[in-house]
Amino acid sequence: MSLRVLAPVAGTVVAMADVPDPVFAGSIVGPGIAIEPDGEGEVHVVAPVDGTVAKLHPHAFVLVTEQGRGVLVHLGLDTVQLEGEGFTLHAQEKDTVSAGQRLVSWNPAQVRAGGRSPVSPVVALEGTQEALTLAVEPGAQVATGDELFAWE
Repeated sequence: MSLRVLAPVAGTVVAMADVPDPVFAGSIVGPGIAIEPDGEGEVHVVAPVDGTVAKLHPHAFVLVTEQGRGVLVHLGLDTVQLEGEGFTLHAQEKDTVSAGQRLVSWNPAQVRAGGRSPVSPVVALEGTQEALTLAVEPGAQVATGDELFAWE
C-alpha cells in the first residue's frame, strides 16, 4: 500500500543529496527529500502522515503509521544544539495525529540568523530509494500539505 508523505512546511524543495549534512545527504537514516522553509516569523510544522508520535523533540519528530512505517522530520541542521529554544511543541509522544495537524512551531529565520541551516529533511526511515516516487522536483516550491513523495 502506497503512503503519501506531505510537506510539513512550505518552502523550496532540496534534494537529499544536497543537504549540507553527511548523515542526511548520504541517506544513512533513509531516503527522502528536504525543504528550505519560506518566510519570516513563526512557522507551523504539520504532520506529514497520519500516525502515532513515536519520538518528539523540539527540533525533530518521528511518526509511525498504522502499517509500521516511520517518517522523520528534522527541523534544521544542528538545531539539537539549541536545546529547544525557539521551538514550541503542540503534541506529545504517543499522541495519535492526522496528516496536516500542527505539531511544532519555530522560526527558521532565527535559526538562519544563528548560523545554522533551517533546511528540513523529511525521511522515510528504513525505506529504500527505489520505494519512493517523488511528487516534486528539487527547486520546486511547495505549500504546507503538498505531496512530497509516495512510499510504495
